[in-house]
Amino acid sequence: MTDPASAAPPRPSAPAFPPGFFRRADESADPQFYREPRLVTHLDDATIAALTEAYRELVPAGARVLDLMSSWVSHLPEEVEYAHVCGLGMNAEELERNPRLHARVVHDLNADPTLPFADGAFDVVLNAVSVQYLTRPVEVFAEVQRVLAPGGVHVVAYSHRLFATKAIAGWQALRMEERSRLLAAYFALARGFGRPAQLDRSPPGADPLHLVVAAHAAEPG
Repeated sequence: MTDPASAAPPRPSAPAFPPGFFRRADESADPQFYREPRLVTHLDDATIAALTEAYRELVPAGARVLDLMSSWVSHLPEEVEYAHVCGLGMNAEELERNPRLHARVVHDLNADPTLPFADGAFDVVLNAVSVQYLTRPVEVFAEVQRVLAPGGVHVVAYSHRLFATKAIAGWQALRMEERSRLLAAYFALARGFGRPAQLDRSPPGADPLHLVVAAHAAEPG
């Protein structure tokens, strides 16, 4: 395995990532790791509030929302109503406990990055503090582009906490600001997105919160 410290984020036009970039310390099947529900939050209260406020700004009322890599909480503002919220995650019990979801799908994106939804099915796709676990992220981002309606947005939020054995080596080797550039590279390589916006919504004295947001483009880039 390549030393993670030597890994660097690819340029958006790069045809490949460094050897070992997507390797993990624990390469066992993901359903085994996620078989037990984890009814915990991975951010402190102030950062959760900041994420909810970001969603209040970025996710319009009445939207069709896909909460990708979802769990028992989606961090969406309670007072806002959406047309449909679907959660796709790894643990059925966690999804069942999520009160914001209208539909629930158990699906392993690392085994199969294809999203089981029709083209243009959603207006917003969310990924909250889970993108670091994707071993085939460009394929997943391409699928997100497919299931987004024109003008729809993909909102990827990340912080500094993670399951170290399941996060990819390349992610763990990068500093916080470098991770935003990596996500921008995922968007570019997936094609069909506009230029990503990088937002720092970190509350003072709390867990950091960064978001990378890109819209479905009318034509592939």
